[in-house]
Amino acid sequence: MAKKNIDELREELVTKLEKISELNREEAKKMLLAELNQELVSEKAKKIRAAEERITQEASEKAKEILVDAMRHGATDYVAEYTISTVKVDGEEVKGRIIGREGRNIRAFEKAAGVEIELDEGNEIRLSSFDSVRREIARRALEILIKDTRIQPSRIEEVVLKVASGMDAVLLEEGKKIVEAVGEYGLPTELIRMIGRFKYRTSYGQNLALHTIEETKIGMAIARELGAEVEMVRLGGLLHDIGKVVVGDEGTHVAKGVEIAKKYGLPKKVVAIIAEHHEDREFSSLESIIVWVADAISGSRPGARYEPHEQYVGRMEKIEEIANSFPGVLSAIAFQAGRDLRVVVNPNEVDDDGLVVLAREITKRLEKEAEYAGQVKVTVIRETRATETSLAK
Repeated sequence: MAKKNIDELREELVTKLEKISELNREEAKKMLLAELNQELVSEKAKKIRAAEERITQEASEKAKEILVDAMRHGATDYVAEYTISTVKVDGEEVKGRIIGREGRNIRAFEKAAGVEIELDEGNEIRLSSFDSVRREIARRALEILIKDTRIQPSRIEEVVLKVASGMDAVLLEEGKKIVEAVGEYGLPTELIRMIGRFKYRTSYGQNLALHTIEETKIGMAIARELGAEVEMVRLGGLLHDIGKVVVGDEGTHVAKGVEIAKKYGLPKKVVAIIAEHHEDREFSSLESIIVWVADAISGSRPGARYEPHEQYVGRMEKIEEIANSFPGVLSAIAFQAGRDLRVVVNPNEVDDDGLVVLAREITKRLEKEAEYAGQVKVTVIRETRATETSLAK
Protein backbone atom coordinates (compact mmCIF):
# COMPACT_ATOMS: atom_id res chain seq x y z
CA MET A 1 0.00 0.00 0.00
CA ALA A 2 2.82 2.34 0.88
CA LYS A 3 4.56 1.52 -2.39
CA LYS A 4 1.42 2.33 -4.35
CA ASN A 5 1.14 5.69 -2.58
CA ILE A 6 4.79 6.45 -3.37
CA ASP A 7 4.29 5.60 -7.06
CA GLU A 8 1.20 7.78 -7.28
CA LEU A 9 3.03 10.64 -5.59
CA ARG A 10 5.96 10.21 -7.99
CA GLU A 11 3.67 10.35 -11.04
CA GLU A 12 1.96 13.42 -9.64
CA LEU A 13 5.33 15.18 -9.15
CA VAL A 14 6.50 14.24 -12.66
CA THR A 15 3.28 15.63 -14.13
CA LYS A 16 3.73 18.89 -12.23
CA LEU A 17 7.34 19.14 -13.41
CA GLU A 18 6.30 18.60 -17.03
CA LYS A 19 3.72 21.39 -16.74
CA ILE A 20 6.18 23.79 -15.12
CA SER A 21 9.01 23.10 -17.60
CA GLU A 22 6.68 22.70 -20.58
CA LEU A 23 8.64 19.52 -21.50
CA ASN A 24 7.63 15.88 -21.47
CA ARG A 25 9.94 13.12 -20.24
CA GLU A 26 11.47 12.35 -23.64
CA GLU A 27 12.16 15.99 -24.39
CA ALA A 28 13.76 16.50 -20.98
CA LYS A 29 15.86 13.37 -21.48
CA LYS A 30 17.09 14.60 -24.89
CA MET A 31 17.95 17.99 -23.43
CA LEU A 32 19.99 16.41 -20.62
CA LEU A 33 21.81 14.10 -23.05
CA ALA A 34 22.59 17.02 -25.36
CA GLU A 35 24.07 19.03 -22.48
CA LEU A 36 26.08 16.02 -21.32
CA ASN A 37 27.40 15.41 -24.83
CA GLN A 38 28.44 19.08 -25.09
CA GLU A 39 30.34 18.78 -21.81
CA LEU A 40 32.05 15.61 -23.07
CA VAL A 41 33.08 17.28 -26.34
CA SER A 42 34.53 20.22 -24.43
CA GLU A 43 36.41 17.87 -22.12
CA LYS A 44 37.77 15.86 -25.06
CA ALA A 45 38.96 19.06 -26.72
CA LYS A 46 40.78 20.12 -23.54
CA LYS A 47 42.48 16.74 -23.27
CA ILE A 48 43.52 16.80 -26.93
CA ARG A 49 45.01 20.29 -26.55
CA ALA A 50 46.86 19.22 -23.40
CA ALA A 51 48.20 16.12 -25.15
CA GLU A 52 49.35 18.17 -28.16
CA GLU A 53 51.19 20.61 -25.88
CA ARG A 54 52.88 17.72 -24.09
CA ILE A 55 53.88 16.14 -27.41
CA THR A 56 55.33 19.45 -28.61
CA GLN A 57 57.43 19.75 -25.46
CA GLU A 58 58.73 16.22 -25.81
CA ALA A 59 59.30 16.45 -29.58
CA SER A 60 63.00 17.33 -29.42
CA GLU A 61 63.76 14.32 -27.17
CA LYS A 62 61.61 11.94 -29.22
CA ALA A 63 62.69 13.13 -32.68
CA LYS A 64 65.71 10.82 -32.99
CA GLU A 65 63.76 7.81 -31.71
CA ILE A 66 60.93 8.46 -34.17
CA LEU A 67 63.31 8.88 -37.12
CA VAL A 68 65.29 5.74 -36.32
CA ASP A 69 62.11 3.71 -35.86
CA ALA A 70 60.65 5.05 -39.10
CA MET A 71 63.81 4.18 -41.05
CA ARG A 72 63.86 0.69 -39.55
CA HIS A 73 60.20 -0.13 -40.16
CA GLY A 74 59.24 2.21 -42.98
CA ALA A 75 61.13 0.64 -45.90
CA THR A 76 58.27 0.28 -48.36
CA ASP A 77 58.48 -1.39 -51.76
CA TYR A 78 59.14 1.99 -53.35
CA VAL A 79 62.06 2.74 -51.03
CA ALA A 80 63.62 -0.69 -51.46
CA GLU A 81 63.38 -0.59 -55.23
CA TYR A 82 64.81 2.86 -55.68
CA THR A 83 67.65 2.67 -53.16
CA ILE A 84 69.41 -0.24 -54.87
CA SER A 85 72.07 -0.39 -57.58
CA THR A 86 73.10 -3.59 -59.35
CA VAL A 87 76.40 -4.88 -60.69
CA LYS A 88 76.49 -7.82 -63.11
CA VAL A 89 79.00 -10.63 -62.48
CA ASP A 90 80.12 -13.67 -64.44
CA GLY A 91 79.33 -16.65 -62.28
CA GLU A 92 79.70 -17.82 -58.71
CA GLU A 93 83.52 -17.67 -58.76
CA VAL A 94 83.42 -13.87 -58.87
CA LYS A 95 80.93 -13.79 -56.02
CA GLY A 96 83.25 -16.02 -54.02
CA ARG A 97 86.15 -13.60 -54.49
CA ILE A 98 83.94 -10.70 -53.40
CA ILE A 99 82.93 -12.58 -50.25
CA GLY A 100 86.51 -13.60 -49.44
CA ARG A 101 87.73 -16.00 -46.80
CA GLU A 102 85.19 -16.13 -43.96
CA GLY A 103 83.49 -13.05 -45.46
CA ARG A 104 86.39 -10.64 -44.81
CA ASN A 105 86.23 -9.00 -48.26
CA ILE A 106 82.51 -8.29 -48.22
CA ARG A 107 82.74 -6.87 -44.69
CA ALA A 108 85.64 -4.64 -45.68
CA PHE A 109 83.77 -3.40 -48.76
CA GLU A 110 80.56 -2.61 -46.83
CA LYS A 111 82.54 -0.73 -44.19
CA ALA A 112 84.63 1.26 -46.69
CA ALA A 113 81.76 2.09 -49.08
CA GLY A 114 79.00 2.51 -46.49
CA VAL A 115 76.54 0.25 -48.34
CA GLU A 116 75.03 -3.19 -47.89
CA ILE A 117 75.75 -5.98 -50.37
CA GLU A 118 73.14 -8.61 -51.23
CA LEU A 119 74.28 -11.77 -53.00
CA ASP A 120 71.30 -13.70 -54.32
CA GLU A 121 71.09 -16.41 -56.93
CA GLY A 122 71.73 -15.12 -60.42
CA ASN A 123 74.36 -12.94 -62.07
CA GLU A 124 73.71 -9.70 -60.16
CA ILE A 125 75.04 -8.15 -56.96
CA ARG A 126 72.80 -5.59 -55.30
CA LEU A 127 74.15 -2.56 -53.46
CA SER A 128 71.75 -0.93 -51.01
CA SER A 129 72.00 2.54 -49.44
CA PHE A 130 69.77 5.58 -48.88
CA ASP A 131 72.64 7.82 -50.07
CA SER A 132 72.50 7.66 -53.86
CA VAL A 133 75.98 9.16 -54.37
CA ARG A 134 77.54 6.75 -51.89
CA ARG A 135 75.79 3.92 -53.72
CA GLU A 136 77.22 5.13 -57.03
CA ILE A 137 80.72 5.24 -55.52
CA ALA A 138 80.27 1.65 -54.35
CA ARG A 139 79.03 0.53 -57.78
CA ARG A 140 81.99 2.08 -59.61
CA ALA A 141 84.48 0.72 -57.06
CA LEU A 142 83.05 -2.79 -57.25
CA GLU A 143 83.22 -2.81 -61.04
CA ILE A 144 86.90 -1.79 -60.87
CA LEU A 145 87.66 -4.52 -58.32
CA ILE A 146 85.91 -7.19 -60.38
CA LYS A 147 87.95 -6.29 -63.48
CA ASP A 148 91.15 -6.02 -61.46
CA THR A 149 90.57 -9.44 -59.77
CA ARG A 150 92.75 -8.34 -56.81
CA ILE A 151 90.02 -8.26 -54.18
CA GLN A 152 91.37 -7.96 -50.65
CA PRO A 153 90.64 -5.56 -47.75
CA SER A 154 93.57 -3.18 -48.35
CA ARG A 155 92.87 -3.02 -52.09
CA ILE A 156 89.16 -2.48 -51.44
CA GLU A 157 89.84 0.54 -49.20
CA GLU A 158 92.25 1.95 -51.78
CA VAL A 159 89.80 1.66 -54.69
CA VAL A 160 86.81 3.03 -52.76
CA LEU A 161 88.85 6.02 -51.58
CA LYS A 162 90.11 6.69 -55.10
CA VAL A 163 86.62 6.55 -56.60
CA ALA A 164 85.21 8.76 -53.82
CA SER A 165 87.93 11.38 -54.32
CA GLY A 166 87.07 11.56 -58.01
CA MET A 167 83.30 11.74 -57.44
CA ASP A 168 83.26 15.53 -57.18
CA ALA A 169 84.54 15.70 -60.75
CA VAL A 170 81.87 13.21 -61.85
CA LEU A 171 79.10 15.25 -60.18
CA LEU A 172 80.40 18.45 -61.76
CA GLU A 173 80.44 16.82 -65.19
CA GLU A 174 76.90 15.48 -64.75
CA GLY A 175 75.75 18.88 -63.50
CA LYS A 176 77.21 20.57 -66.58
CA LYS A 177 75.29 18.17 -68.82
CA ILE A 178 72.00 19.06 -67.09
CA VAL A 179 72.45 22.84 -67.10
CA GLU A 180 73.70 22.84 -70.69
CA ALA A 181 70.71 20.72 -71.74
CA VAL A 182 68.40 23.59 -70.75
CA GLY A 183 70.74 26.34 -71.96
CA GLU A 184 71.76 27.75 -68.57
CA TYR A 185 75.33 29.06 -68.13
CA GLY A 186 77.23 30.98 -65.49
CA LEU A 187 76.03 29.22 -62.34
CA PRO A 188 78.51 28.77 -59.46
CA THR A 189 80.59 25.59 -59.64
CA GLU A 190 79.32 24.28 -56.29
CA LEU A 191 75.71 24.73 -57.39
CA ILE A 192 76.40 22.89 -60.67
CA ARG A 193 78.03 20.06 -58.70
CA MET A 194 74.91 19.89 -56.53
CA ILE A 195 72.73 19.70 -59.64
CA GLY A 196 74.91 16.78 -60.76
CA ARG A 197 73.44 14.76 -57.88
CA PHE A 198 70.15 14.75 -59.82
CA LYS A 199 71.64 11.99 -61.97
CA TYR A 200 71.57 9.63 -58.99
CA ARG A 201 68.24 10.67 -57.46
CA THR A 202 64.76 9.34 -58.26
CA SER A 203 61.23 10.24 -57.15
CA TYR A 204 58.47 7.65 -57.67
CA GLY A 205 60.86 5.95 -60.09
CA GLN A 206 61.35 9.10 -62.18
CA ASN A 207 64.99 10.12 -62.54
CA LEU A 208 65.43 13.63 -61.17
CA ALA A 209 67.88 14.71 -63.88
CA LEU A 210 65.57 13.66 -66.72
CA HIS A 211 62.55 15.15 -64.95
CA THR A 212 64.34 18.47 -64.41
CA ILE A 213 65.42 18.76 -68.04
CA GLU A 214 61.97 17.81 -69.31
CA GLU A 215 60.10 20.07 -66.88
CA THR A 216 62.38 23.05 -67.55
CA LYS A 217 62.05 22.75 -71.32
CA ILE A 218 58.26 22.49 -71.03
CA GLY A 219 58.19 25.56 -68.80
CA MET A 220 60.40 27.58 -71.14
CA ALA A 221 58.18 26.73 -74.10
CA ILE A 222 55.09 27.87 -72.17
CA ALA A 223 56.88 31.05 -71.05
CA ARG A 224 57.77 31.94 -74.62
CA GLU A 225 54.17 31.47 -75.72
CA LEU A 226 52.83 33.64 -72.90
CA GLY A 227 55.51 36.32 -73.09
CA ALA A 228 56.77 35.57 -69.57
CA GLU A 229 60.38 35.89 -68.39
CA VAL A 230 61.99 32.80 -69.91
CA GLU A 231 65.20 33.16 -67.91
CA MET A 232 63.31 33.16 -64.60
CA VAL A 233 61.39 30.05 -65.66
CA ARG A 234 64.62 28.42 -66.82
CA LEU A 235 66.36 29.03 -63.50
CA GLY A 236 63.28 28.26 -61.41
CA GLY A 237 62.59 25.04 -63.29
CA LEU A 238 66.21 23.93 -63.12
CA LEU A 239 66.39 24.48 -59.34
CA HIS A 240 62.83 23.80 -58.16
CA ASP A 241 63.82 20.38 -56.73
CA ILE A 242 67.37 21.29 -55.65
CA GLY A 243 66.37 20.70 -52.01
CA LYS A 244 65.91 16.99 -52.76
CA VAL A 245 69.66 16.44 -53.04
CA VAL A 246 70.57 18.17 -49.78
CA VAL A 247 71.74 15.50 -47.35
CA GLY A 248 71.41 15.71 -43.58
CA ASP A 249 69.37 18.91 -43.10
CA GLU A 250 65.88 18.85 -41.63
CA GLY A 251 62.86 20.29 -43.37
CA THR A 252 61.02 19.83 -46.66
CA HIS A 253 62.81 19.91 -49.99
CA VAL A 254 60.96 23.16 -50.71
CA ALA A 255 62.36 24.89 -47.62
CA LYS A 256 65.86 23.57 -48.28
CA GLY A 257 65.65 24.67 -51.91
CA VAL A 258 64.72 28.19 -50.83
CA GLU A 259 67.73 28.29 -48.48
CA ILE A 260 70.09 27.21 -51.26
CA ALA A 261 68.68 29.78 -53.69
CA LYS A 262 69.18 32.54 -51.13
CA LYS A 263 72.67 31.29 -50.29
CA TYR A 264 73.80 31.69 -53.89
CA GLY A 265 72.11 35.07 -54.32
CA LEU A 266 69.60 34.01 -56.97
CA PRO A 267 66.87 36.49 -58.04
CA LYS A 268 63.91 36.90 -55.68
CA LYS A 269 61.54 35.66 -58.37
CA VAL A 270 63.50 32.38 -58.62
CA VAL A 271 63.40 32.00 -54.82
CA ALA A 272 59.64 32.51 -54.95
CA ILE A 273 59.26 29.93 -57.75
CA ILE A 274 61.01 27.32 -55.61
CA ALA A 275 58.93 28.24 -52.55
CA GLU A 276 55.64 28.07 -54.47
CA HIS A 277 56.06 25.06 -56.76
CA HIS A 278 54.08 22.80 -54.38
CA GLU A 279 51.48 25.50 -53.63
CA ASP A 280 52.79 25.90 -50.08
CA ARG A 281 52.35 29.62 -50.72
CA GLU A 282 50.14 31.57 -53.07
CA PHE A 283 51.62 32.17 -56.51
CA SER A 284 53.32 35.55 -56.72
CA SER A 285 54.04 35.64 -60.45
CA LEU A 286 53.13 34.19 -63.81
CA GLU A 287 56.52 32.46 -63.88
CA SER A 288 55.69 30.59 -60.65
CA ILE A 289 52.48 29.28 -62.17
CA ILE A 290 54.31 28.19 -65.34
CA VAL A 291 56.90 26.18 -63.39
CA TRP A 292 54.14 24.59 -61.32
CA VAL A 293 52.25 23.59 -64.46
CA ALA A 294 55.40 22.25 -66.16
CA ASP A 295 56.30 20.24 -63.04
CA ALA A 296 52.81 18.73 -62.97
CA ILE A 297 52.95 17.86 -66.67
CA SER A 298 56.33 16.14 -66.38
CA GLY A 299 55.39 14.25 -63.23
CA SER A 300 51.91 13.15 -64.28
CA ARG A 301 52.35 12.24 -67.93
CA PRO A 302 51.86 8.51 -68.69
CA GLY A 303 55.03 6.54 -68.01
CA ALA A 304 56.80 9.34 -66.12
CA ARG A 305 56.32 7.77 -62.73
CA TYR A 306 55.78 4.22 -61.65
CA GLU A 307 52.58 4.86 -59.72
CA PRO A 308 49.53 4.26 -61.98
CA HIS A 309 47.22 7.24 -62.41
CA GLU A 310 44.22 5.19 -61.29
CA GLN A 311 45.98 4.27 -58.04
CA TYR A 312 46.90 7.91 -57.39
CA VAL A 313 43.34 9.14 -57.99
CA GLY A 314 41.92 6.31 -55.90
CA ARG A 315 44.13 7.22 -52.94
CA MET A 316 43.11 10.89 -53.12
CA GLU A 317 39.43 9.99 -53.37
CA LYS A 318 39.71 7.61 -50.41
CA ILE A 319 41.21 10.36 -48.21
CA GLU A 320 38.41 12.76 -49.17
CA GLU A 321 35.75 10.08 -48.72
CA ILE A 322 36.89 9.35 -45.15
CA ALA A 323 36.75 13.04 -44.21
CA ASN A 324 33.35 13.58 -45.85
CA SER A 325 31.85 10.67 -43.89
CA PHE A 326 31.92 12.65 -40.62
CA PRO A 327 28.75 14.53 -39.59
CA GLY A 328 28.93 18.28 -39.97
CA VAL A 329 31.48 18.19 -42.82
CA LEU A 330 30.47 20.28 -45.84
CA SER A 331 33.43 19.45 -48.08
CA ALA A 332 36.90 17.90 -48.00
CA ILE A 333 39.64 18.43 -50.57
CA ALA A 334 43.05 16.70 -50.67
CA PHE A 335 46.09 18.63 -51.97
CA GLN A 336 49.76 17.87 -52.63
CA ALA A 337 49.30 14.20 -53.52
CA GLY A 338 47.23 13.68 -50.38
CA ARG A 339 49.74 15.22 -47.98
CA ASP A 340 47.42 18.12 -47.15
CA LEU A 341 43.68 17.72 -46.40
CA ARG A 342 41.39 20.74 -45.98
CA VAL A 343 38.00 20.09 -44.34
CA VAL A 344 35.23 22.71 -44.22
CA VAL A 345 32.49 22.20 -41.61
CA ASN A 346 29.02 23.59 -41.02
CA PRO A 347 29.44 26.15 -38.19
CA ASN A 348 25.92 25.39 -36.93
CA GLU A 349 26.78 21.72 -36.41
CA VAL A 350 30.42 21.86 -35.28
CA ASP A 351 31.56 24.36 -32.64
CA ASP A 352 35.15 25.40 -31.77
CA ASP A 353 35.68 22.52 -29.34
CA GLY A 354 34.19 20.06 -31.79
CA LEU A 355 36.66 21.36 -34.39
CA VAL A 356 39.62 19.99 -32.42
CA VAL A 357 37.92 16.66 -31.79
CA LEU A 358 36.93 16.30 -35.46
CA ALA A 359 40.48 16.93 -36.68
CA ARG A 360 41.80 14.24 -34.36
CA GLU A 361 39.09 11.72 -35.30
CA ILE A 362 39.69 12.26 -39.03
CA THR A 363 43.43 11.75 -38.49
CA LYS A 364 42.80 8.48 -36.64
CA ARG A 365 40.51 7.20 -39.40
CA LEU A 366 43.11 8.09 -42.04
CA GLU A 367 45.79 6.18 -40.14
CA LYS A 368 43.59 3.08 -40.05
CA GLU A 369 41.90 3.12 -43.45
CA ALA A 370 43.78 5.30 -45.97
CA GLU A 371 46.85 4.19 -47.93
CA TYR A 372 49.52 6.86 -48.20
CA ALA A 373 53.25 7.42 -47.67
CA GLY A 374 54.47 9.98 -45.17
CA GLN A 375 52.13 12.32 -43.31
CA VAL A 376 48.75 13.90 -43.98
CA LYS A 377 48.18 17.35 -42.49
CA VAL A 378 44.50 17.73 -41.62
CA THR A 379 43.17 21.30 -41.42
CA VAL A 380 39.55 21.74 -40.29
CA ILE A 381 38.00 25.11 -41.13
CA ARG A 382 34.94 26.61 -39.41
CA GLU A 383 33.76 29.94 -40.76
CA THR A 384 31.02 32.15 -39.37
CA ARG A 385 29.79 35.36 -40.97
CA ALA A 386 27.55 38.26 -40.04
CA THR A 387 26.06 40.29 -42.89
CA GLU A 388 24.00 43.47 -42.71
CA THR A 389 22.75 45.71 -45.51
CA SER A 390 22.43 49.44 -45.09
CA LEU A 391 19.59 51.31 -46.71
CA ALA A 392 20.48 54.56 -48.45
CA LYS A 393 18.14 57.50 -47.84
